[in-house]
Amino acid sequence: MEINWTEFKEFKQYSVRNDNFETLLDFMKSYYNMMSPMDMYDVFSEDATAKLMLEKRKIKDAAGIEDYLFKVR
Repeated sequence: MEINWTEFKEFKQYSVRNDNFETLLDFMKSYYNMMSPMDMYDVFSEDATAKLMLEKRKIKDAAGIEDYLFKVR
C-alpha cells in the first residue's frame, strides 16, 4: 500500500495539528481507516517520506508508533 500524498496535502489543510507526523497519523486513521500501529509502521517503513518522519522521532517499530500515539492524545 502506498500513501496518497496528494490526499494527505488536502487533508492537512483542514488539520488542527502543527506537526506533519501527527497529521499523517490522523490521515491514516481517517483516510485509510487504519488503527493498528503495526499496519501503520508497515506502510511508513516502505515510504521514503514517512520513513524520514519515523527516523526523526527515533521510532524503530510498531511499539514506537503506539507509544507516540499515547503521548499525543
